[in-house]
Amino acid sequence: MVFVPINVNAQSKSAALPEGKGKQEVEAVCTACHKANMITRSSGYSPDHWRELIATMVDLSGDAALRDQIVGYLAANFPPHDKLAPTLVSGPEKITFKEWVVPTLGQRSRDPIQAADGTIWWAGQFANLIGKIDPASGKMTEYPLPDGAYPHSVTLDAAGNVWYTGNKNGTVGMLDPKTEKITVYNMPDPAAKDPHTAIFDAAGILWFTLQHSNMIGRLDPRTGAVKLVTVETPKARPYGIKIDAAGTPWASCNGSNCLIRIDPATMALTEIKLPIPETTVRRLDIAPDGMIWYVNSSQGRLGRYNPETGEIKEWPSPSGKASHPYAIAVVDGIIWYNESRRRPDALVRFDPRTETFQSLAIPSGGVHAGIVRHMRATREGNLLIHQSSTNRIIEVGLTRPAGATQ
Repeated sequence: MVFVPINVNAQSKSAALPEGKGKQEVEAVCTACHKANMITRSSGYSPDHWRELIATMVDLSGDAALRDQIVGYLAANFPPHDKLAPTLVSGPEKITFKEWVVPTLGQRSRDPIQAADGTIWWAGQFANLIGKIDPASGKMTEYPLPDGAYPHSVTLDAAGNVWYTGNKNGTVGMLDPKTEKITVYNMPDPAAKDPHTAIFDAAGILWFTLQHSNMIGRLDPRTGAVKLVTVETPKARPYGIKIDAAGTPWASCNGSNCLIRIDPATMALTEIKLPIPETTVRRLDIAPDGMIWYVNSSQGRLGRYNPETGEIKEWPSPSGKASHPYAIAVVDGIIWYNESRRRPDALVRFDPRTETFQSLAIPSGGVHAGIVRHMRATREGNLLIHQSSTNRIIEVGLTRPAGATQ
């Protein structure tokens, strides 16, 4: 059997792996597609669960000897442990999980979003594709993207076109689902290398972050014009982005203790400094009352910023400082986020009215490999999440309060 890794741009990191029989095979197969720290930072698995996890990444069924060498090494050196176990809190919410396993192995499926017709779209970053699910039939279709795009996220415009961020080649692209034609928009500045997360405003303008380029971008689909601005704080690393009810974009800083307000007319940036200097923020969301909710990822906290008064308040996440909250969504006034450095990945519910938490383990087949990197609400008031390590898209069925509206 000849193994060809999906992600030709991945870096192999072998220094962290202990010596032992099978190490060479693990380096050749596993770290050809991802860093070794994805193994060393896992919660460890039994031989059967390592075998299950590997099967979501690469097909080794044609070489049982190679598969068994890899499984044997991993199970011997990384057995199950509970050091990453989350602190789960009981509560009133009764939820369900519906899972889809996407077709192409090892693609790191992520960032699902629901279209107007109920179709679910996702980004398959490592496999350089975007895909869709028909929830009624379970049918899935994958669309290959131009070479080198490696999409970080997808979003939808009002006409139902699917837009992706070309995180590796400095592009933004649009797929027309009717014709399957892809239109590519290049960044006007060679320093703008990594479009990250994107969202449309009510006027049809696409706003997006460029994390490592330290920029915010705006694209007008009518003209194809792209405008970029650089964040004043070096290495602020703008990450998540949302639009408030007045049409103002807000971004989070994954490299600094800030939120960023973007003037939609001038693209002037205003940084709001958060109280703990060591804070970094993966993502944010905006409640109907205008409150900005964010995850304080580096400090293991949930935060709220009131743009009217400037008040900032934070709450410790149930699993503590090392839990690394990541994705976040506000649904019917309830705040949902995940603790990404726990195994299993914990889905956390926070009720602002009572300031109480509830958390639940997120399923991922027979293994707890995580992680949720983005979550978004559906029209029905449910959540779309994913488990990128096991190629799963998941719909979380929520209990809606009486009279609730999205």
